[in-house]
Amino acid sequence: MRRLRIVVLTHEDLVPPESIEGLSEKEAQAFKKEHGVVEALLELGHQVMVLGVSDDLMPIRRVVEEWHPHIIFNLLMEFQDVGAHQVHVASYLELLNVPYTGCNPAGILLTRDKPLAKKILRYHRIPTPAFVVFPRGKRVRVTRSLRFPLFVKPVEEEASFGIAQASIVDDVDQTRERVAFVHESVGMDAIAEEYIDGRELTVSVLGNRRLVTLPIWEMFFGELSERAAPIATARVKWDLEYQKRLGIEVGPASALSDETARRISHMAKRAFRILNLSGYARLDLRLDAEGRVFVIEVNATPDITYDEDFAASASAAGISYPQLLQRILNLGLRYEAPWRNF
Repeated sequence: MRRLRIVVLTHEDLVPPESIEGLSEKEAQAFKKEHGVVEALLELGHQVMVLGVSDDLMPIRRVVEEWHPHIIFNLLMEFQDVGAHQVHVASYLELLNVPYTGCNPAGILLTRDKPLAKKILRYHRIPTPAFVVFPRGKRVRVTRSLRFPLFVKPVEEEASFGIAQASIVDDVDQTRERVAFVHESVGMDAIAEEYIDGRELTVSVLGNRRLVTLPIWEMFFGELSERAAPIATARVKWDLEYQKRLGIEVGPASALSDETARRISHMAKRAFRILNLSGYARLDLRLDAEGRVFVIEVNATPDITYDEDFAASASAAGISYPQLLQRILNLGLRYEAPWRNF
């Protein structure tokens, strides 16, 4: 394995210190992913430089021209504090003719636009719940073609931001109330989709042309499922004390038949290709009581922190965290970006 010059690109507020000794878990949480990635890359023997940016692209150009990195490890999730601008950073890296990790611009663009991604999946007959979008500033009209209950959430946000138990609505009045909350409190258009009562699964995919699916992961809701809808709210995902109190855990999916696992793997690879993804991605799924699988969301830039779903499922497949990052590097180096044909 050759020693690479790698620039780890992230937000300027998330540049990790050289050491996290003495920091509390809460203090280190903000840059946990960045610190873990840098440590693993150094463990692999690579030369690593961390670059933090927020609203200026010139530092990226300078480091490419002056340091000549073999590849950019792209962890930048937003630019100018706008998540939708993430795609423009990937496009800029391609304009600079430098290899980078993660998804290509087209795949990021399609998957960040959740309604468009759902339309494409439905066109290709990949099951995903029926839905409607409620733009800000327009009257909320709930079509009769949708069946209650509905799941109302922000149309662009990730990490369960804006999602709570109140996101599950049972009638028109509740729908209007929750849509108004998303419009006013989150500041985004809202999407309402038919709620699929069932198991919360994720499946991670690695590859460009040749794809590999990692072991299917599941969220177990513990005591929460006895008192509320089993959904991954912001509190369920990020409140560690809440998770411990209710016994909420994630791990390998339990008691899945081989046939169901094959169907999920096949569906994930189809969705990956249909949405023009590359590098790595994660699909959020629902498995209902009748064994039907629905794609809820496709994330082209999932969290690869060492103890989150993606890395944990890789570990279950016998892939250590440094090995996973090396695979991601290799995929970035091998990705056939348009500029490589000239």
